[in-house]
Amino acid sequence: MNKLLWMHCFIRVVETGSFSAVARELEIGQPNISRHIASLENELGTRLLYRSTRQLTITPEGQRYYAQARQALDMIDQAESDLRGQQNPRGLLRVACPASLGIEKIVEAMPQFLGQFPDVELELRLSDEYIDLVGQGVDVAIRGGELKDSALRARRIGISERVYVAGAAYLEEHPAPLQPADLLQHQCIIYTLLAGGKGWPFKDGELHVNGRVRLDDLRAIHRAALANLGIAYLPSWMVVDELRSGALKLVLADYVGPPSPVNAVYSAERLLPQRATVFIDFITTLFTSIPGLNGSPLL
Repeated sequence: MNKLLWMHCFIRVVETGSFSAVARELEIGQPNISRHIASLENELGTRLLYRSTRQLTITPEGQRYYAQARQALDMIDQAESDLRGQQNPRGLLRVACPASLGIEKIVEAMPQFLGQFPDVELELRLSDEYIDLVGQGVDVAIRGGELKDSALRARRIGISERVYVAGAAYLEEHPAPLQPADLLQHQCIIYTLLAGGKGWPFKDGELHVNGRVRLDDLRAIHRAALANLGIAYLPSWMVVDELRSGALKLVLADYVGPPSPVNAVYSAERLLPQRATVFIDFITTLFTSIPGLNGSPLL
């Protein structure tokens, strides 16, 4: 039993690069983490990590052991899940999700998920920043766009497009743009975390726009558009209600690029635990009911 704990400590130290982070994660003191890994090294008769006050380096032997130990613990976890049955997953599930999508669409559905799977605990990490799944111990991340990292696997759970919108009052004072180049005469609400910053994509290329308001949160941009501060570029699921009510209006609809997939992403090197599988199934079903995430027309 102790050896499994030693292995788990070693694996998480490698993945996080930090003894203190693992101590906080496991809620045990940092000296205990050091002792557990030292015990594992003594048991194996080899050095797995080089440690200094400023740097943590894994040895070649540690690299080989990490790969096999990670697989072994994943297989134990999978075996326990299989034994308990498909409908009884358990344990802590860590999910990373864009803040706006998580807060507006996923959190409100969590009572149903947790009620359906009473032995699962859920840690939802809400951030628009890029998450290192392995390094931060995340089981599943919800991300938009095509998968580019070969160390990850993806399962499509929805489809989304971004649209250009503006408040009705703003468009009463400023002629609606008829082509992308017209945006250069408008106030554009800039999302600072979007790749390229001021670069807005269209079917035929990218246009660098300008504006007096720059925000790092899509919900804030949504509010800014409703406050008639300018033209915004937002996920369609976020604005469907305002488009239907007329509070926001589409602009440049004929120039918007194609929809992009929404994926559940996980490490290719790890077995996906049963609690993660049922969560992905649940979110896929949830997204099929949400306009702007299910591929159906907005209006």
